[in-house]
Amino acid sequence: MSRLRAPLLLLALSLAIVAAAIDGCGGGSSSGNGIADKSPTQIVAATKKVADAATSVHVSGSLVSGGTPISIDVNLIAGKGGRGKLSQNGLAFELIEVANTVYIKGSSSFYRHIGGSAAAQLLQGKWLKAPASSSGFASIGQLTNLRQLVDQTLADHGTLSKSGTTTIQGQKVVGVTDKGKGGTLYIAATGKPYPVQISRNGAGTGTITFDRWNEPVTLAVPANAIDIAQLQAAAK
Repeated sequence: MSRLRAPLLLLALSLAIVAAAIDGCGGGSSSGNGIADKSPTQIVAATKKVADAATSVHVSGSLVSGGTPISIDVNLIAGKGGRGKLSQNGLAFELIEVANTVYIKGSSSFYRHIGGSAAAQLLQGKWLKAPASSSGFASIGQLTNLRQLVDQTLADHGTLSKSGTTTIQGQKVVGVTDKGKGGTLYIAATGKPYPVQISRNGAGTGTITFDRWNEPVTLAVPANAIDIAQLQAAAK
């Protein structure tokens, strides 16, 4: 059971890859919001302002990093945490962060990868938990903290240029492309200028979508979750 230390490394790796992909790019009424007339820097500043004030958002998508497919599907609540699913190269797990505690429940292949057949059998269908501040889980805070995610997505970027307007899933948007790091951030051109999608090509190809802004999201603590620290102590 000593291999049970691996969840920390696997989680940190997969979340870091997703965060890096987001970082590299820097519903509403039918009337235009004027965002398309602003400069690229002004557009990013405007979308950051409204996103920072949001109470919740749904983030989903997939990308390939280093030949490894990554997928993400999470709901975030400002100041409270989030829940959803992540997958790296077919190794999937559910994730909940609430009250400064992280809970994960892996698929059979996930548990088999981190602890072998015995661990997969022991942990099948069970939730694991650890403090959000513990080693290996701090990176999850970047994903389940809405404010941090917005800041990381929109604050760090290279030279920006506008790429014109288009439509994504029925939403009129304006694109801002990071000429240095690659990738395009699409912002709603009607209603409030929320981020709608990030698209990247090349080595980090993929698409991350932001939707369901300010919709109600509930977080529930999983019952009978197993403390990872106790598992690690028992494995020594």
